[in-house]
Amino acid sequence: MIPEARPRHPAGVGRSGGKETTMNDSRRRFFLHEQITLLALRDEEGTLVSDANYPYAVGGAILAELMLEGRVGLEPDKNNKKKYVRLLDRELLGEPILDECMGKIAAAKKRAAPEAWITRFASMKKLRERAAERLCRLGILREEEGKVLFVFNRTVYPAVDREPERRILERLREAIRGAAKDLDPRTVVLVSLAQSSGILKFVFDKRELKERKERIKQITSGSAVGRATQQAIEAMGAAITVACIVPVLVAACD
Repeated sequence: MIPEARPRHPAGVGRSGGKETTMNDSRRRFFLHEQITLLALRDEEGTLVSDANYPYAVGGAILAELMLEGRVGLEPDKNNKKKYVRLLDRELLGEPILDECMGKIAAAKKRAAPEAWITRFASMKKLRERAAERLCRLGILREEEGKVLFVFNRTVYPAVDREPERRILERLREAIRGAAKDLDPRTVVLVSLAQSSGILKFVFDKRELKERKERIKQITSGSAVGRATQQAIEAMGAAITVACIVPVLVAACD
Protein backbone atom coordinates (compact mmCIF):
# COMPACT_ATOMS: atom_id res chain seq x y z
CA MET A 1 0.00 0.00 0.00
CA ILE A 2 1.13 3.58 -0.65
CA PRO A 3 1.89 5.27 2.68
CA GLU A 4 0.22 8.54 3.55
CA ALA A 5 2.13 11.44 2.04
CA ARG A 6 4.08 13.53 4.52
CA PRO A 7 4.74 16.72 2.56
CA ARG A 8 7.52 19.04 3.59
CA HIS A 9 5.08 21.94 3.65
CA PRO A 10 1.69 22.06 5.38
CA ALA A 11 -1.02 20.18 3.52
CA GLY A 12 -2.16 22.20 0.55
CA VAL A 13 0.58 24.84 0.76
CA GLY A 14 3.55 24.56 -1.55
CA ARG A 15 6.50 26.81 -2.31
CA SER A 16 4.49 28.87 -4.74
CA GLY A 17 2.96 31.11 -2.11
CA GLY A 18 0.67 31.36 0.89
CA LYS A 19 -2.48 30.49 -1.02
CA GLU A 20 -4.04 27.09 -0.97
CA THR A 21 -2.20 25.30 -3.72
CA THR A 22 -3.91 21.92 -3.68
CA MET A 23 -7.45 20.81 -3.00
CA ASN A 24 -7.45 19.52 0.56
CA ASP A 25 -8.96 19.41 4.00
CA SER A 26 -7.28 18.83 7.38
CA ARG A 27 -6.67 15.13 6.59
CA ARG A 28 -5.85 15.16 2.89
CA ARG A 29 -3.49 16.48 0.33
CA PHE A 30 -4.11 15.68 -3.30
CA PHE A 31 -1.19 15.86 -5.67
CA LEU A 32 -1.60 16.95 -9.28
CA HIS A 33 -1.42 13.39 -10.65
CA GLU A 34 -4.22 12.37 -8.28
CA GLN A 35 -6.35 15.34 -9.31
CA ILE A 36 -5.90 14.63 -13.02
CA THR A 37 -6.82 11.00 -12.30
CA LEU A 38 -10.09 12.04 -10.68
CA LEU A 39 -10.90 14.23 -13.68
CA ALA A 40 -10.00 11.50 -16.17
CA LEU A 41 -12.15 8.75 -14.63
CA ARG A 42 -15.85 8.38 -15.41
CA ASP A 43 -17.75 8.53 -12.12
CA GLU A 44 -20.10 5.60 -12.72
CA GLU A 45 -18.03 3.27 -14.90
CA GLY A 46 -14.63 4.01 -13.38
CA THR A 47 -13.02 3.94 -16.82
CA LEU A 48 -10.81 6.58 -18.42
CA VAL A 49 -12.31 9.22 -20.71
CA SER A 50 -9.07 9.37 -22.71
CA ASP A 51 -7.04 6.16 -22.54
CA ALA A 52 -4.35 7.28 -24.99
CA ASN A 53 -3.58 10.66 -23.43
CA TYR A 54 -4.07 9.88 -19.75
CA PRO A 55 -0.53 8.52 -19.10
CA TYR A 56 0.98 11.68 -20.58
CA ALA A 57 -1.30 13.90 -18.51
CA VAL A 58 -0.10 12.05 -15.40
CA GLY A 59 3.50 12.26 -16.59
CA GLY A 60 3.07 16.00 -17.06
CA ALA A 61 1.42 16.30 -13.63
CA ILE A 62 4.37 14.53 -11.99
CA LEU A 63 6.94 16.78 -13.62
CA ALA A 64 4.87 19.89 -12.87
CA GLU A 65 4.53 18.88 -9.19
CA LEU A 66 8.28 18.39 -8.89
CA MET A 67 8.89 21.79 -10.52
CA LEU A 68 6.36 23.62 -8.34
CA GLU A 69 7.81 22.01 -5.22
CA GLY A 70 11.27 23.19 -6.21
CA ARG A 71 12.68 19.68 -6.61
CA VAL A 72 13.55 20.11 -10.28
CA GLY A 73 14.01 23.03 -12.63
CA LEU A 74 14.82 23.75 -16.24
CA GLU A 75 18.23 24.79 -17.46
CA PRO A 76 19.06 25.88 -21.02
CA ASP A 77 21.85 24.43 -23.12
CA LYS A 78 24.87 26.56 -23.97
CA ASN A 79 23.10 27.94 -27.05
CA ASN A 80 19.95 28.69 -25.05
CA LYS A 81 17.91 26.80 -27.66
CA LYS A 82 16.79 23.79 -25.66
CA LYS A 83 15.92 23.27 -22.00
CA TYR A 84 16.72 20.26 -19.86
CA VAL A 85 15.36 19.04 -16.54
CA ARG A 86 17.76 19.46 -13.65
CA LEU A 87 17.49 18.12 -10.09
CA LEU A 88 17.61 20.98 -7.58
CA ASP A 89 16.66 19.40 -4.26
CA ARG A 90 16.96 15.74 -3.24
CA GLU A 91 14.61 15.93 -0.25
CA LEU A 92 11.76 13.46 -0.77
CA LEU A 93 8.14 14.57 -0.83
CA GLY A 94 6.82 11.44 0.87
CA GLU A 95 4.67 10.35 -2.09
CA PRO A 96 5.93 7.12 -3.71
CA ILE A 97 5.34 8.00 -7.36
CA LEU A 98 6.89 11.45 -7.04
CA ASP A 99 9.84 10.15 -5.04
CA GLU A 100 10.45 7.36 -7.54
CA CYS A 101 10.45 9.85 -10.41
CA MET A 102 12.87 12.09 -8.52
CA GLY A 103 15.12 9.04 -8.16
CA LYS A 104 14.96 8.43 -11.90
CA ILE A 105 16.06 11.99 -12.61
CA ALA A 106 18.83 11.80 -10.01
CA ALA A 107 20.13 8.50 -11.42
CA ALA A 108 20.02 9.52 -15.08
CA LYS A 109 23.43 9.43 -16.76
CA LYS A 110 22.42 12.04 -19.31
CA ARG A 111 20.19 15.07 -18.89
CA ALA A 112 16.91 15.03 -20.80
CA ALA A 113 14.29 17.49 -21.99
CA PRO A 114 10.85 17.80 -20.30
CA GLU A 115 9.07 15.86 -23.04
CA ALA A 116 11.51 12.97 -22.63
CA TRP A 117 10.84 12.77 -18.89
CA ILE A 118 7.08 12.99 -19.39
CA THR A 119 7.26 10.09 -21.83
CA ARG A 120 9.36 8.08 -19.35
CA PHE A 121 6.98 8.79 -16.49
CA ALA A 122 4.00 7.94 -18.71
CA SER A 123 5.60 4.56 -19.44
CA MET A 124 5.83 3.52 -15.79
CA LYS A 125 4.11 0.20 -15.08
CA LYS A 126 0.63 0.27 -13.53
CA LEU A 127 0.59 4.06 -13.49
CA ARG A 128 -3.19 4.35 -13.36
CA GLU A 129 -3.43 1.77 -10.56
CA ARG A 130 -0.73 3.49 -8.55
CA ALA A 131 -2.25 6.93 -9.03
CA ALA A 132 -5.64 5.61 -7.87
CA GLU A 133 -4.41 3.53 -4.93
CA ARG A 134 -4.35 6.22 -2.24
CA LEU A 135 -7.65 7.61 -3.55
CA CYS A 136 -9.16 4.17 -2.93
CA ARG A 137 -7.72 4.01 0.58
CA LEU A 138 -9.27 7.39 1.33
CA GLY A 139 -12.68 6.15 0.21
CA ILE A 140 -12.88 8.44 -2.82
CA LEU A 141 -12.66 5.66 -5.41
CA ARG A 142 -13.46 1.95 -5.29
CA GLU A 143 -11.39 -0.70 -7.05
CA GLU A 144 -13.44 -3.25 -8.96
CA GLU A 145 -12.55 -6.12 -11.25
CA GLY A 146 -14.53 -6.46 -14.45
CA LYS A 147 -14.36 -7.85 -17.97
CA VAL A 148 -14.25 -6.39 -21.46
CA LEU A 149 -16.40 -8.27 -23.99
CA PHE A 150 -16.89 -10.92 -21.27
CA VAL A 151 -13.33 -12.13 -21.91
CA PHE A 152 -10.60 -9.71 -20.90
CA ASN A 153 -10.10 -8.77 -17.27
CA ARG A 154 -9.78 -5.12 -16.33
CA THR A 155 -9.72 -3.02 -13.18
CA VAL A 156 -12.04 -0.02 -12.93
CA TYR A 157 -12.29 2.76 -10.35
CA PRO A 158 -15.86 4.10 -9.92
CA ALA A 159 -16.39 7.06 -7.64
CA VAL A 160 -17.53 6.55 -4.05
CA ASP A 161 -17.12 10.09 -2.73
CA ARG A 162 -17.64 12.66 -5.49
CA GLU A 163 -17.01 15.69 -3.31
CA PRO A 164 -13.23 15.93 -3.97
CA GLU A 165 -13.74 15.94 -7.75
CA ARG A 166 -16.63 18.39 -7.39
CA ARG A 167 -14.32 20.77 -5.56
CA ILE A 168 -11.65 20.41 -8.23
CA LEU A 169 -14.19 21.16 -10.97
CA GLU A 170 -15.51 24.12 -9.01
CA ARG A 171 -11.99 25.51 -8.73
CA LEU A 172 -11.35 25.05 -12.46
CA ARG A 173 -14.72 26.54 -13.37
CA GLU A 174 -14.06 29.63 -11.26
CA ALA A 175 -10.72 30.07 -12.99
CA ILE A 176 -12.17 29.61 -16.48
CA ARG A 177 -15.24 31.80 -15.92
CA GLY A 178 -13.42 34.49 -13.99
CA ALA A 179 -10.93 37.16 -14.97
CA ALA A 180 -8.48 37.03 -12.06
CA LYS A 181 -4.81 37.45 -12.94
CA ASP A 182 -3.40 35.99 -9.72
CA LEU A 183 -4.63 32.43 -9.98
CA ASP A 184 -3.36 29.63 -7.77
CA PRO A 185 -0.38 28.09 -9.66
CA ARG A 186 -1.61 24.52 -9.29
CA THR A 187 -5.04 25.45 -10.63
CA VAL A 188 -3.36 26.99 -13.67
CA VAL A 189 -1.20 23.91 -14.21
CA LEU A 190 -4.24 21.63 -13.83
CA VAL A 191 -6.18 23.60 -16.45
CA SER A 192 -3.15 23.39 -18.74
CA LEU A 193 -2.75 19.65 -18.21
CA ALA A 194 -6.44 18.95 -18.78
CA GLN A 195 -6.50 21.15 -21.88
CA SER A 196 -3.29 19.78 -23.42
CA SER A 197 -4.32 16.15 -22.88
CA GLY A 198 -7.90 16.62 -24.10
CA ILE A 199 -9.47 15.79 -20.73
CA LEU A 200 -11.00 19.25 -20.27
CA LYS A 201 -13.57 18.69 -23.03
CA PHE A 202 -14.88 15.62 -21.20
CA VAL A 203 -15.53 17.39 -17.89
CA PHE A 204 -16.95 20.71 -19.13
CA ASP A 205 -19.69 21.58 -21.60
CA LYS A 206 -18.33 22.18 -25.10
CA ARG A 207 -20.32 25.39 -25.47
CA GLU A 208 -18.88 26.74 -22.24
CA LEU A 209 -15.36 25.90 -23.37
CA LYS A 210 -15.96 27.61 -26.70
CA GLU A 211 -17.31 30.74 -25.01
CA ARG A 212 -14.29 30.86 -22.68
CA LYS A 213 -11.73 29.96 -25.35
CA GLU A 214 -9.74 33.19 -24.95
CA ARG A 215 -9.74 32.90 -21.17
CA ILE A 216 -8.46 29.33 -21.34
CA LYS A 217 -5.76 30.49 -23.75
CA GLN A 218 -4.80 33.22 -21.29
CA ILE A 219 -4.56 30.70 -18.44
CA THR A 220 -2.59 28.11 -20.39
CA SER A 221 -0.16 30.74 -21.66
CA GLY A 222 0.93 31.32 -18.07
CA SER A 223 0.12 35.03 -18.11
CA ALA A 224 -2.06 34.68 -14.99
CA VAL A 225 0.77 33.50 -12.72
CA GLY A 226 4.36 34.20 -11.74
CA ARG A 227 7.43 33.39 -13.83
CA ALA A 228 8.27 30.10 -12.09
CA THR A 229 4.83 28.65 -12.75
CA GLN A 230 4.86 30.08 -16.26
CA GLN A 231 8.02 28.09 -16.99
CA ALA A 232 6.35 24.95 -15.69
CA ILE A 233 3.30 25.56 -17.88
CA GLU A 234 5.41 26.24 -20.95
CA ALA A 235 7.30 23.00 -20.33
CA MET A 236 4.10 21.04 -19.75
CA GLY A 237 2.29 22.37 -22.81
CA ALA A 238 5.14 21.68 -25.22
CA ALA A 239 6.08 18.39 -23.62
CA ILE A 240 2.56 16.93 -23.50
CA THR A 241 1.89 18.03 -27.07
CA VAL A 242 5.02 16.21 -28.21
CA ALA A 243 4.39 13.22 -25.95
CA CYS A 244 0.80 12.77 -27.14
CA ILE A 245 2.02 12.59 -30.74
CA VAL A 246 4.27 9.61 -29.95
CA PRO A 247 1.54 6.92 -29.72
CA VAL A 248 -0.12 8.33 -32.86
CA LEU A 249 3.13 8.04 -34.79
CA VAL A 250 3.77 4.53 -33.47
CA ALA A 251 0.28 3.41 -34.49
CA ALA A 252 0.65 4.99 -37.92
CA CYS A 253 3.94 3.20 -38.53
CA ASP A 254 2.68 -0.26 -37.49
